[in-house]
Amino acid sequence: MSISYLWLAIAIVAEVAATSALKAADGFTRLVPSLITVVGYAIAFVCLSLTLRTIPVGITYAIWSGVGIVLVSAVAWIWYRQNLDLPALLGMGLILAGVLVINLFSRTAGH
Repeated sequence: MSISYLWLAIAIVAEVAATSALKAADGFTRLVPSLITVVGYAIAFVCLSLTLRTIPVGITYAIWSGVGIVLVSAVAWIWYRQNLDLPALLGMGLILAGVLVINLFSRTAGH
């Protein structure tokens, strides 16, 4: 596993934290969640840019957005008690399957 995948993992975690805090920021009217959102997105984009040094942008974005969608949905389910119905769960399963296919079988993934 290259250092680029570590940067990508950090970018994903930071983006998930920022997006999750965005709801709590209530239109940037609450200070702490607003700060978490801004700092989280800044960290996410810096780490994402470091990832792009060695992993192609399409592959990076597919992994970042796909894993991010699933994790943000999981956080919303746990933290905000938002329901996930069967079609949502199936769709997220397909997204994860796509990320796995890219990572396991694509030669462009920059392993």
